[in-house]
Amino acid sequence: MTRFDAVQVRALLGRSLLVTHDWSTDDLETLLSVAERFESLDRAGTRVPFLAGELAYAMFFDNSTRTKSAWAGAAARLGMHPIIVDGSSTQVSHGETAEETGAMLGMNAHALGVRHDLILGEGNTFMRDVQRGIDTYLAATNDPRSVPVVNLQCDIDHPTQALADLMWMREHFGGSVAGRRITMSWAYSPSYAKPLSVPQGVVSLLTRFGAHVTLAHPPGYELLDEPLAWAAEGAAASGGSFRITHDMDDGFAGAQAVYPKSWGPQTEMRERVAANQAGDTAAMREIEQRALARNAEHRSWICDERRMALTDDALYLHCLPADIGAEVTPAVMDRFRVAVGREANKKLYVIMALLATAKVRDLAAALDAAATAGGA
Repeated sequence: MTRFDAVQVRALLGRSLLVTHDWSTDDLETLLSVAERFESLDRAGTRVPFLAGELAYAMFFDNSTRTKSAWAGAAARLGMHPIIVDGSSTQVSHGETAEETGAMLGMNAHALGVRHDLILGEGNTFMRDVQRGIDTYLAATNDPRSVPVVNLQCDIDHPTQALADLMWMREHFGGSVAGRRITMSWAYSPSYAKPLSVPQGVVSLLTRFGAHVTLAHPPGYELLDEPLAWAAEGAAASGGSFRITHDMDDGFAGAQAVYPKSWGPQTEMRERVAANQAGDTAAMREIEQRALARNAEHRSWICDERRMALTDDALYLHCLPADIGAEVTPAVMDRFRVAVGREANKKLYVIMALLATAKVRDLAAALDAAATAGGA
């Protein structure tokens, strides 16, 4: 079982996670050590109701299956009551500000998850405003509660997904991704123009842990400048590397892990911001159709057996759901179906760790006691 420093665990008390770049690598190592401990206890059937009776509220402004399930499962295992709502059913659409929303939820919720990923420049800002509203309310009322905000995907980052991916790859590679050749690649999809946040979160996180990361995409599918700068900085600090190629074969050559998925072209993603602000639904639909037409120009960007043969027996990753027959062939997906399921399951334990480190005052002792009582 993973050992960790109780002082470092305690240093995470009260912390929210809005992008992984906000946390040091030591903080992230500590968080992952707690996630691994929760996974070990869970697999041993040991109960950990450390936050019994508390309310874990989550707002989703975009579709979700796995993240909703992971949030509910994590909260329930900690003894919390998960409540998940469609963001469109909140008062935000009626003019309530994000800070006001935070204050209202901070009155009763004990933790808050948010997914707000479709509009560039809005999602992460919304989350930070919500956090400010919660913190301001708690301070004004002398309320000692900790109400952490967890980014369940925004326009910049998908922290719980990227950390789950890292956790899974470290297990697969025997404990570390340092020195491993990992490729994050665009892949064709006939479905809606997906957010940039998964590739941005993956490249900006893995480079901080010594991985040699390649980002592959066609011209026009560039990521935001800030996450790319974080990836370059992380590589320089960790001894890893970061490069960009516009050739999928080049990206796969010699890779030890590949992560091929679609994301939207940035031109259309930016046009969508103005259309959304104007409330122009017809323009939104037209922009979406243009983005899908641009995608269709790159149908050859698919993860198939030929490309997998270019790799160094690579692990296939995906945040799911994968567009089978477009992003990946049925044969490759069938070969890695269990692996991507195990990858997805890690998110549950990352969220448990985020909630528990933020809220349980002596978490290290509580985990040790649970392990002793459960025989884990």
